[in-house]
Amino acid sequence: MKDELLKKLSACVEFGKTNKAALYPPQMKGEDGADEITSQLLDEGVGAQEILTGGLMPGMEKVGIKFRENKIFVPQVLMSAKAMGMSMVHLKPFFTSGAAKQKGTFIIGTVQGDLHDIGKNLVAMMVEGSGYKVIDLGTDCLAEKYIAAIKENPGAAVGLSALLTTTMVNMEQITKDIKAVFPETLVTIGGAPVNDDFCLKIGADNYSADPQGVVDFLNTKIA
Repeated sequence: MKDELLKKLSACVEFGKTNKAALYPPQMKGEDGADEITSQLLDEGVGAQEILTGGLMPGMEKVGIKFRENKIFVPQVLMSAKAMGMSMVHLKPFFTSGAAKQKGTFIIGTVQGDLHDIGKNLVAMMVEGSGYKVIDLGTDCLAEKYIAAIKENPGAAVGLSALLTTTMVNMEQITKDIKAVFPETLVTIGGAPVNDDFCLKIGADNYSADPQGVVDFLNTKIA
């Protein structure tokens, strides 16, 4: 029963089935969603850790790979995020209490001067669904905001996002400022105008073209 429910939860995340009342996706109409299935699992005594690793993470991994391969697009990913969020409402109390552990902490924000957040939100959602605590600083973030968050979360990795060529230049100064205070902090960058060469130039540790790439990087370096 447990394995079957975990498999169903994974499918809910993969296809964006939030709860029983949700009409999306059409092929799962009338079925229990992430909300109900997570409740059932907890009621049966399945731990939050196992629900995360056995249900949410496999579903999110499939979403990440499909998105990378252009088999699904932003609207479907956002529905998956919503389904995962419904499940995490039930699980977060266990993580905040220390009853269950996450792989590590990831701080993310869109850099100073840039108000775009869709890419950042997708990365945050994918990383959280892969077992990390995510601290989302929002948009238009100065170096000081990242540094303050690192002080509060020692050992956290940092993600910098930018969509504009006019704001990607701020990544360089922010990266340098972070490294000046916390040389060991891992910094990963992403966004339409940036690439591996730019990552190397500014002294960041990683560039990812898609959210799954960020997850892969964190899993290699932290988990």
